[in-house]
Amino acid sequence: MVHAFLIHTLRAPNLEDTGLCRVLYSCVFGAEKSPDDPRPHGAERDRLFRKEQILAVARQVESLCRLQQQAAGCSSTDLQPQFSAEPVSLHEAPHGAFHLAAGDPFQEPRTVLWLGVLSLGFTLVLDTHENLLLAERTLRLLARLLLDHLRLLTPAVSTGAAYCRAHPSR
Repeated sequence: MVHAFLIHTLRAPNLEDTGLCRVLYSCVFGAEKSPDDPRPHGAERDRLFRKEQILAVARQVESLCRLQQQAAGCSSTDLQPQFSAEPVSLHEAPHGAFHLAAGDPFQEPRTVLWLGVLSLGFTLVLDTHENLLLAERTLRLLARLLLDHLRLLTPAVSTGAAYCRAHPSR
């Protein structure tokens, strides 16, 4: 079962720290109460607890992505936003999986599958027994569809608009 899906920022390796990792979107499937706390749990407290868990996962993914990029000797611009009409190759994007032990940060052990595209990290948090090949294909499909949608929202100069600006009298 998928426990969570998140989209977060990734900072490029070899760049000065320009800020912390930010979670841009997260969706948690199923609730997990804060452990070993006899006090009643309020909705706000549980929401903050989930937010901390998701941020911890995003930071670990960012660290692994940066290490992978540095080890591969990639330039610092590989993860920076690029505004072009050309589709991004997801097969060349940094990706990986790692295991979270029980209590770090979830009560149950989890597997994390991640994909770094441009300056975004797409992450699935899974149960440990999930089919990783199927999960990876699903994550790549989600990332491709979301990036295609974002590309449609960015202001791009079409050839017709460029022609009209170059030839205003026509």
